[in-house]
Amino acid sequence: MHVDPAVEVLATTRFPVVAGPHSYNKSVDMPVVWTKRWGVGRVFYSSLGHVANIVEMPEVSLIMRRGFLWAAEGKKFI
Repeated sequence: MHVDPAVEVLATTRFPVVAGPHSYNKSVDMPVVWTKRWGVGRVFYSSLGHVANIVEMPEVSLIMRRGFLWAAEGKKFI
């Protein structure tokens, strides 16, 4: 996965070395939560929550809530 060098990584997950064609690679830390500026806008990304019980975890819902608030900061809602 190509990751934009302009992102600010807030959380990662570690993929361990496993048997198979990629076993010669080292373990990899992959960004799973990040933010970035886009012009005057803001982008919040999270790959957490592929299943509902993950989003129900207090830590995950807090990250999501804070990310949404950060991205919406300064916006006028009609």
